[in-house]
Amino acid sequence: MYRIGVVGPSLSVNRILKLANEMEQEMEFIPYSYTEAKEVAHIVSAHDHQVDFWLFSGYIPYRIAANTLPSDENLVYIFSTESAIYKGFMELVYVEGKLLDRVSIDMILSTNVAEGEGLQQLQSTVKELHLKTFDVDIDPEELTQFHLELWKQQRTEAALTCYPTVHEALQEAGVPSYWMSPTRVEIFQTIRIFFEKIKTSYYKDTQIGVEMIEIKEFDSIKERMKNPYQIQYLELRMKETLIQLCEKLDGSLIEEGNGRYTIFSSRGAIEREIHTLQEKVQHLSLEADTTVAVGIGFGQTVFSAEVNAQRALRQSKEKVEQGIVIFQDDGTIVESAGQEEELTYSYRTDDKDFLEKLKSGNISVKTFKKIDALIQKMSWNHFTAKDLAAHLQMSERNAQRIMADLCEVDLAECVGEESHYTRGRPTKMYRLK
Repeated sequence: MYRIGVVGPSLSVNRILKLANEMEQEMEFIPYSYTEAKEVAHIVSAHDHQVDFWLFSGYIPYRIAANTLPSDENLVYIFSTESAIYKGFMELVYVEGKLLDRVSIDMILSTNVAEGEGLQQLQSTVKELHLKTFDVDIDPEELTQFHLELWKQQRTEAALTCYPTVHEALQEAGVPSYWMSPTRVEIFQTIRIFFEKIKTSYYKDTQIGVEMIEIKEFDSIKERMKNPYQIQYLELRMKETLIQLCEKLDGSLIEEGNGRYTIFSSRGAIEREIHTLQEKVQHLSLEADTTVAVGIGFGQTVFSAEVNAQRALRQSKEKVEQGIVIFQDDGTIVESAGQEEELTYSYRTDDKDFLEKLKSGNISVKTFKKIDALIQKMSWNHFTAKDLAAHLQMSERNAQRIMADLCEVDLAECVGEESHYTRGRPTKMYRLK
């Protein structure tokens, strides 16, 4: 059973829990209420090890948690739409018993609602709309003063706010106000999508994972050994290292012989222990005084996982530098997994026109996707063949050929030249179309 931490003001948490328990009985929801948003950092730090996922009442607590925890992968928040603005304005009109002409409103800068259709509709409904956008680290007192000053100057008749504490402060000061919280429909839709994400995560986590580890040039290592006992001692030390890894993965080790090993485990365990794998591979490399190739495959069956692992191992062996390669069952490849240089791309596409162009240029889908992924990761507006060669471990001549072929089939274009020297040809700069 998954444990879900629900974080927000007590009123929001109660609404979320009521709806969540109506929809799903196979998960345990744990409430974590706060009075002020700044408490979120302590809540998630203290209880992150006790829950599997976090569900936040809005963007503000979500953003604080994302800045606190090392990863935002298991964090989801209730996404508000323009409906919250409509609802808040109509509630104020109902309470005041009249149409309002002058209103102040605060909105989170990082969301699209501040520029959305709902705000534009409200601007056309009232004569004066005073808007204050803010980031998540703002002091709520600043928002309170924004609304209060406008009220005292008789420039507004009511206020709409995203902060419950601001709403309470304005109410105490006698200012008609409404706290814009997500509607029931918004909560329902977010929770429904959230449940699907959790189930997808579960099925992915339980996929079969196969790690294939190969000591490169193992025959040469054996030839260098002075007597057979040295190679046997080396194999024993390497096997001990891999057994320690298996213990972490709750997996099983098969010794294939001649410096090659296979570990069977689950996808979830392998992904969680990718840094442990890196450490053990580095240890093996130092022990054997050579590079180690590692290929990981994921799949629904042992066969498909093994096939993917073999593909990954072949690609890892082709790399000059030591690195882990992962082949997933959806056609995704991850190179240098767990490192800063990690690169994720796909080797599949169903775009027939695109495939025809690649075929005409004699370029594989994998090569193009790999280049595209690198450009996205490096945020390059333009690049040179030398840039590609340096990051993709290929010769500059090969990179030049690939770019020339891509330009030939209209998948890339030359956008300029650069020259750092007084002699020689200038370097061409490219970008993908």
